[in-house]
Amino acid sequence: MATGIILFMMQKIPLVIGIAGGSGSGKTTVAQELLRRVGSDRIAYLQHDSYYKDLRMLPSAQHSEINFDHPNALETELLIEHITTLRSFKPVQVPIYDFSNDTRKSETFTVQPSNVILVEGILLYVEPELRKLFDVKIFVDADADIRFIRRLHRDITERGRSTESVIEQYYATVRPMHLEFVEPSKRYADVIIPEGGHNIAALDMVTARIELLLK
Repeated sequence: MATGIILFMMQKIPLVIGIAGGSGSGKTTVAQELLRRVGSDRIAYLQHDSYYKDLRMLPSAQHSEINFDHPNALETELLIEHITTLRSFKPVQVPIYDFSNDTRKSETFTVQPSNVILVEGILLYVEPELRKLFDVKIFVDADADIRFIRRLHRDITERGRSTESVIEQYYATVRPMHLEFVEPSKRYADVIIPEGGHNIAALDMVTARIELLLK
């Protein structure tokens, strides 16, 4: 964690912070807590999930064959472009992904540039070109059973999935891809936060460093 603190102290603006970790680890909770503490108007916030590839050209029956936990399912090149644009203090138009039918909506939403750019996603540190854009890399850690329960609840309540389909996907792709891509990417992290949004001490540290930068 000392390395992460030094980076916070040394970096000039804009500061690009990554928040990675397994599905259901608490990444979004950490990101939302930082936005709440620092102020959403003071942070440009991007989610890797917004950049899933549009599958509208594929028959719906083939959607279940897509591995959404593999890096190839995401248009990471566009995310890299958007981070680079925000670093130049220019706004970007972020896709809106509809998880109920695996397509992008026709409209987008605008993210304005800021002195702090916060990016969240499970595969942020897998792609070298994306990884090198982050000044500070945070990894949110949680036990596998906790991550699965959280994912199950989210996919049922927010994405209209059935319990059976969530369990089937977990065995088929989520767990194998976590072991192949997500867990190994932890070694690139500057700061590891166990227990996600419940780790008040870690959140206090990260918030304090962001506030120091902004001042």
